[in-house]
Amino acid sequence: MATLPDSARELIESGALGHLVTLNADGSPQVTCVWIGLEGDELVAGHLFRHQKVRNIERDPRVVVTFEGTRIHPPGLKEYLVVRARARITEGGAPELLQPLAHVQLGPDVQFPAMPDPPPGFVTRITVERIGGVGPWKSA
Repeated sequence: MATLPDSARELIESGALGHLVTLNADGSPQVTCVWIGLEGDELVAGHLFRHQKVRNIERDPRVVVTFEGTRIHPPGLKEYLVVRARARITEGGAPELLQPLAHVQLGPDVQFPAMPDPPPGFVTRITVERIGGVGPWKSA
């Protein structure tokens, strides 16, 4: 397990959208944008329903999550973070995780999920194995 440096944690907690890559049964990539938070050294994402990404992780835990930053680094590249990892799915807890992430993504007064009695859903817990990209975390 790799430790995320403070610079990578800062980018993730800034509300940068995560691009979660999972593997379909035929080995092809499946990409979806997700809100990502941090719990200790793990990345976490909530899902209200058993979408393809959830089914893929249940079958094959290998994932990649990327984040685009805002700063430009020499020689003119926009920063980005690449997290190679292993994920696991736990049942329940999605609404409780999504509410604080919605405050970061959509604003402090947003109620999310915007439905009465949302399903318990699923939480993806992502254990970092390796990081890369362009940014201050590259030297970590």
